[in-house]
Amino acid sequence: ICIGDSTSSVAALAYGDICYSDLPSQAHDTLDLIEEGGPYPYPQDGGTFYNREGLLPSRATGYYHEYTVETPGSPTRGARRVVTGDSYQEDYYTADHYASFDLVDHGC
Repeated sequence: ICIGDSTSSVAALAYGDICYSDLPSQAHDTLDLIEEGGPYPYPQDGGTFYNREGLLPSRATGYYHEYTVETPGSPTRGARRVVTGDSYQEDYYTADHYASFDLVDHGC
């Protein structure tokens, strides 16, 4: 039981915070599309994010969804993503393809 509690605490601390105003403009575009329900530029957008890295709080499969944040000049989807949770404004930004996350603070 203590191990589970310890793991949960570590997962809860595995991400930082970022102000909405500090996000790149392309992340704003992605969050706007999410709010509007699409359409999304890539077929993978809106797919389940499985949290295999274990950096976000542990939740049931299907709780998290991932969306591409376009990278200007990149010929591919790039490394930037927004991952959403089922809670209101539970949005995480990653600039390094899931190596780290920042919880978006929509109040700043």
